[in-house]
Amino acid sequence: MDVSQVNDHLLHGRLDARGLFPHLEALEHSPFVFRVDFGLSTLPEESGVLLVRGPRQYGKSTWLEGQLQTTARAFGPGSAFYLNGDELGDVQELTEAIRRLIALHRDDARVRRLFLDEVTAVEGWERALKLLIDRGELKDVLVVTTGSRATDLRRGVERLPGRKGRMRRTAFLFTPIPFAEFKRVCGAVLGENALVAYLLSGGCPLAAAEIAAHGRLPEFVIEMVRDWMLGECAASGRDRASLIGVWDVVLRRGGTPIGQAAVARESGLANNTVASGYLQMLADLMTLGTAHAWDADRKLSVRRKPAKFPPINLLAAITFDRARLRTVDDFKALAPEVQGRWYEWLVAQEIARRAALRGDESPETLHYWEGGDHELDYVVRPDLLIEVKRGGTSALEFGWFARTFPRAKLRVVGRDRFTAERITGMTLEDLLLDPEW
Repeated sequence: MDVSQVNDHLLHGRLDARGLFPHLEALEHSPFVFRVDFGLSTLPEESGVLLVRGPRQYGKSTWLEGQLQTTARAFGPGSAFYLNGDELGDVQELTEAIRRLIALHRDDARVRRLFLDEVTAVEGWERALKLLIDRGELKDVLVVTTGSRATDLRRGVERLPGRKGRMRRTAFLFTPIPFAEFKRVCGAVLGENALVAYLLSGGCPLAAAEIAAHGRLPEFVIEMVRDWMLGECAASGRDRASLIGVWDVVLRRGGTPIGQAAVARESGLANNTVASGYLQMLADLMTLGTAHAWDADRKLSVRRKPAKFPPINLLAAITFDRARLRTVDDFKALAPEVQGRWYEWLVAQEIARRAALRGDESPETLHYWEGGDHELDYVVRPDLLIEVKRGGTSALEFGWFARTFPRAKLRVVGRDRFTAERITGMTLEDLLLDPEW
């Protein structure tokens, strides 16, 4: 069903037409359906612009269809319309398409909404919204946009100052599904393998359903992620082989701090400025984090020191990892220290996911701490730090912590559970399932 047919059905209230909501219809036949929570439980009734960004295949279009259907059922025919940015050529075409649809909104509709899926496929899309808002043509409309070109969407937020309405929050990151939701849906099938299966999926609903159903990550999922990222690389004018080289370096270096000059040298790039551009692109795509050194006394980042670059989208990392992890058995065959590295990255993904839910400005920015002979993987906030280990742990290993951080708490992720003075030992599952941090 093409967009004009979709909007004709929405205009006349024919909501039961087959093909009107294809993503929702596909879920009817899936045994693994996940609840989505990225901080936007319901749409506001006031007008404005909402921006939702995130990688492809993480459920944005399915969520948007659900909101489109809910709006049409709640507020009647002519209250909601739809456009797909993948089918629009340029800003002018987008502008005219929006004008045609908002003219169809019912005059007596209490709520008027326009859903723009994959709007970032249109280069300079924000100029269309800016023009229409400035001319008052969208003053009574809530425009809901999604996009997979995260760099454009982030810049679009910056280019619409004062034009997104009076809502408390207008920009959202479409986050991975949490482990608790994965376990609720797939735990009975996967049993004790649920944690590793979740790690392999990266919290991507499509990948999670495939692993639960067939026991492996299928190549078509890997190819979709690869095509998305390499397409973003090409669209930004960068070299695909260089992007793969940067991934090789950050995955090989693991949890070791490394300067941008070293990234450039080891990946064959010209200099640290070029390396910085690739690292920033991966950060804008919400696939790679940057963990800066943390000064505990001054409570601030020390950006002159080498940083760590933990993946915060594990499916993207697996896509470019040379080990070609596809099954739980593949992961179990890794050396223990390599498994520990992936566990550390899963914690980084969870820290970034929770920061995105809170609406933090830069959820991809993390911190680590080191002092003397000691190092801790993550500073979640000044009063909470996390250390990740694959094997056994004990409170005795961290007897120095209370003296160094007299007001903070430490969570030690490993095989053993224990409680000591402001130090808690827990498993990785415990940490992921705990809502209190």
